[in-house]
Amino acid sequence: MIIDMSKFLSPAPATPPGAKQYDVHQRGSLGQAAPDWIAEEVPIALVYNGISHVVMMASPKELEAFALGFSLSEGIIEKPADIFGMDVIPSCNGIEVHIELSSRQFMSLKARRRAMAGRTGCGVCGVEQLDEIAKPVPQLPFTQTWPLHRLDQALSQLKSVQPVGQITGCTHAAAWITAEGELTLGCEDVGRHVALDKLLGLRAYAEPSPGAVLVSSRASYEMVQKSAMCGVEILFAVSAATALAIDVAEKCRLTLVGFSKPGRATVYTHPERLLDR
Repeated sequence: MIIDMSKFLSPAPATPPGAKQYDVHQRGSLGQAAPDWIAEEVPIALVYNGISHVVMMASPKELEAFALGFSLSEGIIEKPADIFGMDVIPSCNGIEVHIELSSRQFMSLKARRRAMAGRTGCGVCGVEQLDEIAKPVPQLPFTQTWPLHRLDQALSQLKSVQPVGQITGCTHAAAWITAEGELTLGCEDVGRHVALDKLLGLRAYAEPSPGAVLVSSRASYEMVQKSAMCGVEILFAVSAATALAIDVAEKCRLTLVGFSKPGRATVYTHPERLLDR
């Protein structure tokens, strides 16, 4: 099966997938119900060569991109060509994404297999050993600079990739932004790690280009780790970074920026990639 990523780049429909309507009651008018949009949260099982590897709670859309991005950011595969096929199969309890790996990658996966049942986008829930958390990450090269005065322009576009978030107030976003401040790829999900994996999956099929990742959440160590595994040199987060995220970013030479807001940015590591003009 050929993985067609183009459908994820098309304009969002009027009623975006990943949201349902429920009757709700508001303070001040408890006696009257009115419809409201609510974000969906569904168990998504990633099944490699017939063996279930992980179950994550996520928004039920862009699942091929999620599966590819997760496979890359977790080091299960080295490149998209390591996946021979992919099928999304709905079930009564959730959705299964069946992924066919090359024999070499599947043998490597079995050697370090873990089974975890995550909360919303929780990346370490159920990891079998603490050593598995601190997986080795590559030393990133210094191949680009990014002008911070373009950040405000990129931030102004972030909601455009959150059609569900705009009507529910309940999703995280992850976007690829250029040094010109343009947002070229973007994803949303109820889980921040899942939103990032979806973006990394889309980017793997896009034309390679310089840029940075912008996320609407805080920067945890795993957001840094996933970004570095996929060669991302610069990570902007709307909220703060954790201490462990800063330590990991320093070691792998990733430029980590928190409190990315109009007129503001806190640079935690490797400011040499940034231009203050």
